[in-house]
Amino acid sequence: MAAAARFLLKSAASSKASINNITKGVHSGLGLTLLRLSPKCDPHARTQKRHAAHFTFQPDPTPTEYGQTQKMNLFQSITSALDNTLAKDPTAVIFGEDVAFGGVFRCTVGLRDKYGQDRIFNTPLCEQGIVGFGVGIAVTGATAIAEIQFADYIYPAFDQIVNEAAKYRYRSGNLFDCGSLTIRAPWGCVGHGSLYHSQSPEAFFAHCPGVKIVIPRSPVQAKGLLLSCIEDKNPCIFFEPKILYRAAVEQVPVEPYYIPLSQAEVLQEGSDVTLVAWGTQVHVMREVANMAQEKLGVSCELIDLQTILPWDTDTVCKSVAKTGRLLVSHEAPVTGGFAAEISSTVQEECFLNLEAPIARVCGYDTPFPHIFEPFYIPDKWKCFEAVKKMINY
Repeated sequence: MAAAARFLLKSAASSKASINNITKGVHSGLGLTLLRLSPKCDPHARTQKRHAAHFTFQPDPTPTEYGQTQKMNLFQSITSALDNTLAKDPTAVIFGEDVAFGGVFRCTVGLRDKYGQDRIFNTPLCEQGIVGFGVGIAVTGATAIAEIQFADYIYPAFDQIVNEAAKYRYRSGNLFDCGSLTIRAPWGCVGHGSLYHSQSPEAFFAHCPGVKIVIPRSPVQAKGLLLSCIEDKNPCIFFEPKILYRAAVEQVPVEPYYIPLSQAEVLQEGSDVTLVAWGTQVHVMREVANMAQEKLGVSCELIDLQTILPWDTDTVCKSVAKTGRLLVSHEAPVTGGFAAEISSTVQEECFLNLEAPIARVCGYDTPFPHIFEPFYIPDKWKCFEAVKKMINY
């Protein structure tokens, strides 16, 4: 809670200082120009209109094979998955910064009251310590569920994940392992997160054998994939698109259910272009597929990768062999992003099937911006232009 409070207070102070500086510096050339360019801008206004989301969430059909369902947003589906795990597994523990009161995104709300402070507890603000502790208790046989408050702050734990968690089974010749460790982290852009609350670091870990990386697109997927990560006997990193925590609402099964890892899902079949994405970007690509059909008469096949590592090469390559074209899109910077890995694999496996160069529409090779976020993200218009270019190649 202290971390969240400091962030909010610091943001408020920074915003107030910025407004004061603009007001005082209005006579400067730049300040006067900025105010003239925005005639509706009032430096004394207490509230400002926020940007609309760059996508429209489209819920999946209500699943019927898992029993009773309940209306949940994404963070509530995460809570439901954790609740199911704690009820089923007496060794399961949840720990991280502020998780005891529910976490900054409320994903663990009510769990401490239900299961006790010995099973849901706060840690110091030390990501290396959080993951290191998780490795240790997982080795003893407990089910460890660690929360990193933002994926942007997972980097201090990089050594513990890459050199300890991922290699524990290998280095001990399978005598010991920490396969019951799952690391959760809010991920991706949110509309106002700027440098340190918007990053998508999946590609950093995709280079590391021994861990699994999973990113859901919706509440139904989030619960089923998280439960599969927790049950999986390998350490897993579960990135949660934080812009969807409240924006995404579906009918989610109340009882536990499992969605297989390393299995991509074909959301829409098509014949002309294959679109591959994960997390929030799946919803952007849904709109691109609709635009391509309406404006160009182009049939797009949409694939949600779901698991980044190990990823489902068969489903993607089978689709590209049919369509002859591939567009991969993600929010992370383009250079070294996971789209590059997908592109190189498809180039090797489907070279004779390709009708156009593989396209990547991703974030720019810059830090994630604040006010320029709408220009940075790979929105539907950028992706649509890439589709047109491939079709006209």
